[in-house]
Amino acid sequence: MTDTTDRQRAVAWLRSITGDLSTTVLKRMEQTLPWFADMPPGRRSAVALVAQSGIASFVSWFEDPTSAPWTAKDVFDSAPRELLRSVSLQQTLQLIRVVVDVFEERTQTAPSEIREGVLRYSRDIAFAAADVYARAAEQRGLWDARLEALVVDSILTGENDTELPSRIAALGWSGHGEVSVLVGTTPKVVEIDQLRRTARHNRADLLVGVQGNRLVLVIGRAKPSAEAEDELIPFLEIAQALEPGFGPGRLVLGPEVASVVEASRSARAALVGFSVASAYRRLERPVLADDLLPERALAGDPLARQTLVQRIYTPLSDHQSDLLNTLWCYLDNGRSLEATARELFVHPNTVRYRLKRITEIIGWDATGARESLVLQAALILGRIADGANTEPRRQVRSPRRRN
Repeated sequence: MTDTTDRQRAVAWLRSITGDLSTTVLKRMEQTLPWFADMPPGRRSAVALVAQSGIASFVSWFEDPTSAPWTAKDVFDSAPRELLRSVSLQQTLQLIRVVVDVFEERTQTAPSEIREGVLRYSRDIAFAAADVYARAAEQRGLWDARLEALVVDSILTGENDTELPSRIAALGWSGHGEVSVLVGTTPKVVEIDQLRRTARHNRADLLVGVQGNRLVLVIGRAKPSAEAEDELIPFLEIAQALEPGFGPGRLVLGPEVASVVEASRSARAALVGFSVASAYRRLERPVLADDLLPERALAGDPLARQTLVQRIYTPLSDHQSDLLNTLWCYLDNGRSLEATARELFVHPNTVRYRLKRITEIIGWDATGARESLVLQAALILGRIADGANTEPRRQVRSPRRRN
């Protein structure tokens, strides 16, 4: 009977100082928490409401300790949901510390049961706060994952969505420079966090999309400052660092584009390259989509055909000299200098000089087996695109007269 009476007196005393405690807590927060004083009035009112709810909830818990798990959770339910976006978990714990400090100061002469109750309840409140923020972070993570999947799908399909830049910004995209798309096989377990850490280590950002057996990474990097141009890491080097995060097999890196809004062009090249990569016997990992131009063109990729014509056929056809015809003859004669020279009625050194000029203009060396395939495909596609009715100029020796 005496214990019950003492508890009732303690509860009555706690209720009598509740208002004074709330006022003291608010003053202490203004004095010790700079972020609280800088808040707009509406946010400050919401934070004060949480503190007052915590004080009132402690009195209710002290009166009935069995209600602890539920009462502690309800403290944070009294605040608006948007408060979680403006007050971090660290700031919430600082708020709890202020409330506990004020309680301890006012209960120094109170019975030990009250002082122990303050410590136990502050622990419950701290765990409740961590639970609230953890659930909010989990919901935010699920929303970000759905939004990221939507953005990657829009890039792959090439949809001209005016909301794409804002959606990418909402994901915290830090890339503000060039972009390239990397496509490979999906591993058994996709370590997205590890992929992002690797990208950050290489001063890049990622958008991750898992589409069945394909893992798609949109890689973006920030433009370096004028003083840090040497810190620019090539996309191929970034792709090589990300390679362990993919499953075995094909891994194709699309061409570099100017911004993430143009990433669909890199994605199209990477996807087609991924589908035809097995046709390239000396496949590297990763391989550039532009190294698969002949295979992509044969598969009907219009971007590959356009690239071959623009990079090879057009520069040579616009050139004043006889470079295009020399290349035709050289490839038709099995890359034989002597046979080409005989057909063109020139010295083999002249053919060598012209081939060197061709390499300087287009960047491909016609003397290599792989490069000759690329050049042959470009010449055929260029001739088709021109719609020319005349064949490439072919000079034939006139027969010698017999005496």
